[in-house]
Amino acid sequence: MIAVILYCRQLQTQLSLLREKPGETRCGQTVKMQVLLLCYFLFLLGADTAPTADEVTYLPGLQKQPSFRHYSGYLSVADGKHLHYWFVESQNVPASDPVVLWLNGGPGCSSLDGLLTEHGPFLIQDDGVTLQYNPYSWNKIANMLYLESPAGVGFSYSDDRNYVTNDTEVSMNNYLALKEFFRLFPEFSKNELFLTGESYGGIYIPTLAERVMEDASLNLQGVAVGNGMSSYEMNDNSLVYFAYYHGLLGSRLWTRLQTFCCRNGTCNFYNNQDQNCSDSVSEVQVIVYSSGLNMYNLYASCPGGLGQRVSVDRGELVIRDLGNSFIHHPWTQLWNQKLRGLASLHLSVRLDPPCTNSTPSSLYLNNPYVRAALHISPKALEWVICSSEVNLNYGRLYMDVRKQYLKLLCCFGQ
Repeated sequence: MIAVILYCRQLQTQLSLLREKPGETRCGQTVKMQVLLLCYFLFLLGADTAPTADEVTYLPGLQKQPSFRHYSGYLSVADGKHLHYWFVESQNVPASDPVVLWLNGGPGCSSLDGLLTEHGPFLIQDDGVTLQYNPYSWNKIANMLYLESPAGVGFSYSDDRNYVTNDTEVSMNNYLALKEFFRLFPEFSKNELFLTGESYGGIYIPTLAERVMEDASLNLQGVAVGNGMSSYEMNDNSLVYFAYYHGLLGSRLWTRLQTFCCRNGTCNFYNNQDQNCSDSVSEVQVIVYSSGLNMYNLYASCPGGLGQRVSVDRGELVIRDLGNSFIHHPWTQLWNQKLRGLASLHLSVRLDPPCTNSTPSSLYLNNPYVRAALHISPKALEWVICSSEVNLNYGRLYMDVRKQYLKLLCCFGQ
């Protein structure tokens, strides 16, 4: 856009210096008018394309730069918050392929984890330096928008550095981010739009979809959530059955659960007030979350091995609990209070999802050359996979959003 303006100004200056001869006034005026019209259409053309300042022209770690375009920058939303995005155009037909928004969960975890380790075009290698192309990347057939949300997650930040937020505020800011994205990329505004995510994305996606459905300018076609948190009650109840039928619970513990948590063939492991039930459910949680099992893939190994739910590593408090299970149980509430107290006593707190090795991604994204290539603001914090500050202070307002789901693609693992 700047180049277009400078070019037009240069032409106008040169024309103004021309000496018009008698009888050539009309011709000179015609030429000037043609130049002005040309500049006007060039301006319109420039205003209807992606922001060149955000285009990533060189990405460190790749042996060969991609043939498709990709962009990294910020989408400004409410109250001085700036959400980092990484937009990767489709390798197929970007002009007509759908736009797919991706949100990782947490709450408080970065969507760049999805880009670099799951379905993005570039997969980080163990050395934390090298990127390899992903033959199964979603951008083979779709324009992928990876959004780090809410502010305080990844490279997203707030001018006032206040990262206390809740479900309602996050859904509004995600909606505003989408609106800002299509303002910056108007050429994609009519493409089909899909909202996708995983984990706590089960809350993010339907609450965002409700807002998007009310906006006729957005061409929403569907949502997809993997391993989604859509109901705390369903999550807690199904977790106990899942653990038992996969052979994780002994017969004595299962008998106690049946005795103290079930009535007339119906079991309530979610918010049962019976103390014996609560104690038995706490044993289930220890087995599932603290015995070295991979909660994301039961039959896979646990990267990093057995880790405690909270520990101290070289003066840094490390938390391996996203806080989404059995939140109504008294001992869970006491545990969360303890975590907040411990966090306030440490200068550095790290939130690591269990059985996840984020070291390669952290090394790569905190490389100053990578940050420069991605146009990361100097106001952004050091990149971590999940923000403890966002997670520990997050307001979980929606306990059940199953009614908000319309057409949904579900995927679950063992």
